[in-house]
Amino acid sequence: MPDEPKTLDPAARPAATAGDSPAPDRDRPAGTAPRDTEATTVTQATPTTPATPGASAAPGTPAAPAAPAVPVHRRFLVPVVLGLVLAALNLRPAITSLGALLEEVSEGLHMSGSVAGVLTSVPPLCFAVFGITAPRLARRFGPAAVVCAGMAAIFAGLVLRPLAGGTAAFLAASALALMGIAVSNVLMPVIVKRYFPDRVGTMTGLYSMALALGTSVAAAATVPMTDALGGDWRLGLGVWAVLAALAVLPWLPLLRDRDGGRAGASRTDNGASHTGAGAFRTGTGASRTEVGSPRTDTGAPRTEAKAPAQAAAPRVTRSRTAWALGAFFGLQATGAYITMGWMPQIFRDAGVPASTAGVLLAVTMVMGVPLAFVIPRLATRMKTQGPIVVALALCGLGGYTGLFLAPAAGAWVWAVLLGVSNCAFPLALTMIGLRSRTGAGVVRLSAFAQSVGYLISIPGPLLVGVLYQHSGGWGLPIALMGGLMVPQMIVGILAGRDRTVEDEC
Repeated sequence: MPDEPKTLDPAARPAATAGDSPAPDRDRPAGTAPRDTEATTVTQATPTTPATPGASAAPGTPAAPAAPAVPVHRRFLVPVVLGLVLAALNLRPAITSLGALLEEVSEGLHMSGSVAGVLTSVPPLCFAVFGITAPRLARRFGPAAVVCAGMAAIFAGLVLRPLAGGTAAFLAASALALMGIAVSNVLMPVIVKRYFPDRVGTMTGLYSMALALGTSVAAAATVPMTDALGGDWRLGLGVWAVLAALAVLPWLPLLRDRDGGRAGASRTDNGASHTGAGAFRTGTGASRTEVGSPRTDTGAPRTEAKAPAQAAAPRVTRSRTAWALGAFFGLQATGAYITMGWMPQIFRDAGVPASTAGVLLAVTMVMGVPLAFVIPRLATRMKTQGPIVVALALCGLGGYTGLFLAPAAGAWVWAVLLGVSNCAFPLALTMIGLRSRTGAGVVRLSAFAQSVGYLISIPGPLLVGVLYQHSGGWGLPIALMGGLMVPQMIVGILAGRDRTVEDEC
């Protein structure tokens, strides 16, 4: 029996890195098949054979049309872009708005310094616990549906949090909002790679900028809005639920886009071909991609394409690079959540007014707006990202040294330096894309690095609160923050080496 025609499935080829990095298919002419693909079309009677561009079709069967240049359907383009931006804007206000009002919340709920430290440790704990469930939820319901549910959870948590009458209820409502943030954190890179496989760097920069903007605006505006609303911290925190409600809306049209949301489904005008893709099997280490065979008037058999399991879903726990990346993600997250949770209080204890302390936190966060777009593009143009890691860590060391020696005198300089240092977050996201060759590998590596990283970051904010309460000052906590820059630099250099997890698994 002659071989069946081989169909190139764009969803099964190696995913683009988190930036506009060179790839084997980058310079190919538009409308032509990729040179490197992992999927082949097979029928039940024919074994799987490697896909070969330009393979001829079997007699009587028309060849499949070339894959479209842009896999996302035009009617979904606006909702996806708007949804990404609004979702990213909501990924940090629940945290930074609390940091700006931490003293008022602590007094209102009668929290000690240690309990306040627990409160600032809740975000990374929720991100670690709930973030690891995101791939499984996305596989079952689709990533767009999960992100939509995540935005709804953020809205519900921000509405319920101001109504809490005690610490336990406040923590529970915060955990609900953070659960929505956790799953969305993990799936943002997945959404970008599914809908914009040829614009990963640009779209990653876009949502990273939106994330930094939402973080900084919440830090700067929460205290003034609270004052304008009568000084009630409950209203100051609850007002951010409005932004979360808006973020739900763009995802509603995408709930029915099951095929397009997973692989960028495409159908020609005459119905000659149909392409869809199943979700990555991240939990089992296999990746499944289903594609429709070319259909004729008489009806051709429907076929299924399967990529090699090992290539599509590497066992990232065996990779030293994956562990280094998880440690780097965790240490940068530790610094970020200590900064978001405690930096306003450091400045306030140094004599800086509360409103100015909130603006200083906003300055720290807003540094990520331009740099979140620049750093991913710069990182993808370098073979190793170690030099960027070192530069960011040195900025962090300078900022913490300034906080230790003269927190009020050079407050604006220290805020800028720490803002540059916190841009290790978009760098970590970029390295997740660079350290894997396949889409399934990126999903697994993203879930692994973020879950391990957030687990590592849990003790940091809590330890800062305990040291602050028992030492009576900020000397020891700031020394701890600065000291963490050293191991962050080391593991970042290891994670930034020019290799992929597939090479080590």
